[in-house]
Amino acid sequence: MKKVFTLGLIAGLAIALAGCTDSDATPSGENSGELRQVRVAALPITETAALWGGMKAGIFAKHGLSVEVLPAQGGAQAIPALINGDIDFAIGQPFGPFRADLQDLGVVIIGNYASSYAEGDDINAVVASAKSGITRPAQLAGKRVSVNSLGAAGDVTIMAAVEKDGGDPSTIKFVEVAFPDVPAQLEADNIDAAWVPEPFVTQLRNRGDTFIVAPYQAVAPGLATLTTIATKERLDSDAELIADFTAAMKETLAWAQDSANETAVRQAIKDNLELPEPVADSVKLPRFSWELDRTSLESLATLAGKYQVLDRQPNFDRLVQQQ
Repeated sequence: MKKVFTLGLIAGLAIALAGCTDSDATPSGENSGELRQVRVAALPITETAALWGGMKAGIFAKHGLSVEVLPAQGGAQAIPALINGDIDFAIGQPFGPFRADLQDLGVVIIGNYASSYAEGDDINAVVASAKSGITRPAQLAGKRVSVNSLGAAGDVTIMAAVEKDGGDPSTIKFVEVAFPDVPAQLEADNIDAAWVPEPFVTQLRNRGDTFIVAPYQAVAPGLATLTTIATKERLDSDAELIADFTAAMKETLAWAQDSANETAVRQAIKDNLELPEPVADSVKLPRFSWELDRTSLESLATLAGKYQVLDRQPNFDRLVQQQ
């Protein structure tokens, strides 16, 4: 079994406004009625730019919705709030819904959100401090490696990448650290390496830390990084909301994927994250898409079983409810 350590307090869902509802300005001639308020949990990372940008572009308002974005550390942390009805939807890694399904909590994945790249530069990576001396995946064995959420896609794919490179994945000391705290934790030598998405990959490399591996690409090219999560109860009881939100998300993700809107997507990063402008202008954006790749999700769950992160496989017929 892998060793797991926790650094500090594990943050739950922070009920604090991350995106302004008034950014969902209603386009002229569109949906002049009252907008329905919707609360969505999402990570404060560059991938969320599609959601922020879609709000600012008026896409959600066009579909009768006013969205409030609440920051979550990971998909798993948002699940209790989702089940309790404190939020309507969540955008997060697949492991939150994986585990919720194993407990038959009535959580479903209704759509994709963002995926990694099968080749070229990817959108997340393991970066080691320059003073650690780590230069390849096998050398992560026995080291302190941070992920934002223990027992999820980060540590599972890191273990697979380390084993593929000839290292012993069972000796990695995984530490839970929120992405924004990683630079300081690396600098303080509390961890040796960290798994981070953009913009942190670019920030860490620019300051001299060492790129080690893009673990998704190394073991599961094109893997879904973020999915859209709801409850089965909401799916059955509020078909109108599900239909409106699905239509808005489909349009938003297609809008964000269109290269003609890249400037607006990057502006959403600048508006919502405190990043230097050159970083916001250069970070790698993911592939945005609403269509789920079930095979990819099943492969991830199989890896999780191999490394004893999951003790059995989710019921994908029940869990995956593409809208």
